[in-house]
Amino acid sequence: MHDGRKIKVGVLGATGTVGQRFVVLLADHPFFVLHALGASQRSAGKTYALAVTWKQTRPIPAVVRDVAVHECSPEFFSDCEVVFSGLDADVAGPIGVFPCLAPLFAANAPLEERFRSADFAVFSNAKNHRRDPNVPLIVPLVNPRHLSMVHQQRALHSPPLQKGFIVTNANCSTTGVVVPLAALEKAFGPIESCMVTTMQAISGAGYPGLPSMDIIDNVVPYISGEEEKMEWETLKILGGITEGDDGRKEFDMHAKQPLRVSASCNRVPVIEGHTECVSVRFARRPPPSPQQVREALLGFTSDAWTLSCPSAPRHTIFVHEEADRPQPRLDRDYQAGAGVSVGRVRQCRVLDIKFVVLANNVAIGAATSSVLNAELAVCKGLI
Repeated sequence: MHDGRKIKVGVLGATGTVGQRFVVLLADHPFFVLHALGASQRSAGKTYALAVTWKQTRPIPAVVRDVAVHECSPEFFSDCEVVFSGLDADVAGPIGVFPCLAPLFAANAPLEERFRSADFAVFSNAKNHRRDPNVPLIVPLVNPRHLSMVHQQRALHSPPLQKGFIVTNANCSTTGVVVPLAALEKAFGPIESCMVTTMQAISGAGYPGLPSMDIIDNVVPYISGEEEKMEWETLKILGGITEGDDGRKEFDMHAKQPLRVSASCNRVPVIEGHTECVSVRFARRPPPSPQQVREALLGFTSDAWTLSCPSAPRHTIFVHEEADRPQPRLDRDYQAGAGVSVGRVRQCRVLDIKFVVLANNVAIGAATSSVLNAELAVCKGLI
């Protein structure tokens, strides 16, 4: 559990959309003290207020307005134990590269690896390390048990690390769907099939996002790489950890009971909040009733709440009874966007059960997940 001390933290990519969310969440945090801010060379040397194009509904926190922005290099963060990465994927590091190959990609500015090698705990919102076989891909409301992989990640690093590691959070659309799926698997056993159609907010594309003439009065039925991410990440998150013949731990990708996921992703003219229509088939026969599913969703409690993580929502899943909820404009900010909302739980004539999920893509789908992951790491003694 947290011992009450304040932990100095930094933010990489602090002037970007996700970086600004980190700043808001960390400005008055009970565990963490916001100590250093990193951004691109063109921002370095400026105060944060001058460097950032602020796009949050709250004013820039007073504690960072006059803080100098540095380049994203470990020497400027030497007093910090933890860094939160809101870096774009093209500077965060090479995508899908195993740790042993990362040095070969130094020209691609593998910033997150540099911070890990300097013994920082790195909590990343970027996609670069999600496929790394030793990096936990964690939705904090679902699979904090995967933090146990950090010990192996440290041991396999050359040289071995005492404190450094990387933990990633999931894609924003994946995050929304895996929370109710985890609740249902906990209550009723494995899910065999899942079909999901997303209606994703424009904020998911970052700032400035799509041109107005592309999205106003329109639906764009394609988001590059999104469907593949959902179909793959879900298996890593909901799967377990096994031990290979060589004694190393590995993610089993839900192999004990294969799970098929089919995703169709759409961009819609909503500012914040991803809505997802989900249908599932259970391995258990007969399947649970819609009422049993509602009760299981309502009763699901995250480890983050049990461990008293300060950013954890009281209701991991809020279940709506109204026929027309959840809706992004009405429900995305409930519990500061840290939980998910589910509604329209009903029988599916093709699979077993169908429902609608809403997740705040810039909160639990992004910065809030990384902050919660760090809180969990503190509570579990990894920091």
